[in-house]
Amino acid sequence: MRYVFAMAGRDRSATLRAGNTGHRLEAIAKGGGWMRIAVLGTGTVGRTIGTKLVELGHEVTMGSRTADNEHGREWVSAAGGGAAQGTFEDAASGAELVFNCTGGAVALEALRAAGAANLAGKVVVDVSNPLDFSQGTPPTLTVCNTDSVGERIQREFPDARVVKTLNTVNTAVMTNPAGVPGHHNLFISGNDDEAKTTVKGILGAFGWPQHTIIDLGDITGARGQEMYLPLWLRLMGRLGRPDFNIAVVHAGEN
Repeated sequence: MRYVFAMAGRDRSATLRAGNTGHRLEAIAKGGGWMRIAVLGTGTVGRTIGTKLVELGHEVTMGSRTADNEHGREWVSAAGGGAAQGTFEDAASGAELVFNCTGGAVALEALRAAGAANLAGKVVVDVSNPLDFSQGTPPTLTVCNTDSVGERIQREFPDARVVKTLNTVNTAVMTNPAGVPGHHNLFISGNDDEAKTTVKGILGAFGWPQHTIIDLGDITGARGQEMYLPLWLRLMGRLGRPDFNIAVVHAGEN
């Protein structure tokens, strides 16, 4: 069962029936328009991204293992109009774009529950990191060097258009990059250029200037994005706070 909370004063049913997903994706890529978006995962990352998407006018369904997840209910109540919750499958089936905000160790399990047919042809934004806390802290990586969570998702769901991004910054920075002063960068990778353009449009709406987003190429770029996490964790420990980022500066740059 999908628990739907309608957006007050905004009847989009006719638009949804007549709307064209391709046109809306194009509008999103240009920094406008709205979409039906699934956010898989009810943790801090999922709630942060889901809230921002609702604020931007998107219709967001948060997915979890159960349709009545307690954290999902709390998020829907706080997010207000435009927010709904359901199972992973509920969320993905009605979405035009999917955010995977589950942990890297369980990402494939969550996406399998969402259903391959519900991911086919859709942009799947992978925000996960392959962190393994089973031996305590600091965590190790469940996959690295020759593979990544992003690649594993793309292999298992070849018809999905997987884009890796946002995993190199804390939730405080993901949707509020201006909270970190000065120039700093975000990374993106994926096999589908149009999918990456769409995601760049969403990132722009989050506040990331386009010139700060560095495209690392195909989905194998996710290896570097994910292997940055041990350094990020060490930096957080030394800085004593998570709201920081790095800037890529090259010779001759003022």
